[in-house]
Amino acid sequence: MSSSLPRGSSIDAAASVPCPPARRFVFALETCVAASPERAFRPIERIGGETGWYSPGFLWRLRGWLDLLLGGVGMRRGRRDPERLAEGDCVDFWRVERIEPNRFLRLRAEMKLPGQGWLEFEVVPDGSGRSMIRQKAVFDASGTPGVAYWHLLYPVHQLIFNRMLEGIARASTRNRNAERS
Repeated sequence: MSSSLPRGSSIDAAASVPCPPARRFVFALETCVAASPERAFRPIERIGGETGWYSPGFLWRLRGWLDLLLGGVGMRRGRRDPERLAEGDCVDFWRVERIEPNRFLRLRAEMKLPGQGWLEFEVVPDGSGRSMIRQKAVFDASGTPGVAYWHLLYPVHQLIFNRMLEGIARASTRNRNAERS
């Protein structure tokens, strides 16, 4: 599963605002699933809210609690609709910045951070009935606190994002199996 994408991969840049390269951090993974792009994108579009984040829920709840403690919105916002997303929608402490149905989702972090963060998903058909799911976390650090934040939490983010992509892949396969029966 998981090979890191090089900087400048086919996934769009996370922000239109330039950031010094030394302060932009990217964690990217990809996996191939036996599902059409529509099926592969379905669990991505359902992410957050009651569905959760396909990774250790206690870590997301802890991050939400810390965000509330720091004066942020925490995880209490949920989602407008459990099945569909639209640009501008809130998803827990994220906001949908861009969505292209069955292909691309970019979430912008609205939690308290020493910088700005995005989480992106891209689904690309491979021509044989399978799809490549690409996941990318981007963090534009603000000064030394932001750089320290990225490096200190890297092991936690590695766990969360690996499990998230694995969970999305499993969910897209479950969807496929459920539609066959």
